[in-house]
Amino acid sequence: MNILNDRLYAKSHEWIKFEDDGTAAIGISDFAQHAMGGIVFVELPEIGDLLEIGKGFAEVESVKSVADIYAPVGGVVREINEELLDSPELINKDPYGMWLVKLEAITEKGELLEAAIYEQVIETEEH
Repeated sequence: MNILNDRLYAKSHEWIKFEDDGTAAIGISDFAQHAMGGIVFVELPEIGDLLEIGKGFAEVESVKSVADIYAPVGGVVREINEELLDSPELINKDPYGMWLVKLEAITEKGELLEAAIYEQVIETEEH
């Protein structure tokens, strides 16, 4: 599995990348997209929605299942990746390039894991 060191991870397999301007992008990890298989549909929140830590904010549907995506931080949706609405399979091709939402006004952060710790979480789940 590919795990990038330039972002943090949630145990529920979302990644978050904080930007210098105080915003953050959120997506799903390579492990998550691989486990789901071919992604065929993505439901995203509306711009301006308030996300709460640990609460579902999006759905990703694959040929295998439907998965809720949980907010690793609290904040306001500044932007959604509209490209995924027409081409959700792009997540399978580039899970770290295909963010779901970008947040601003981040209010709180949940338990975020560095790449090495997240890798240990994945190893535990695989066995």
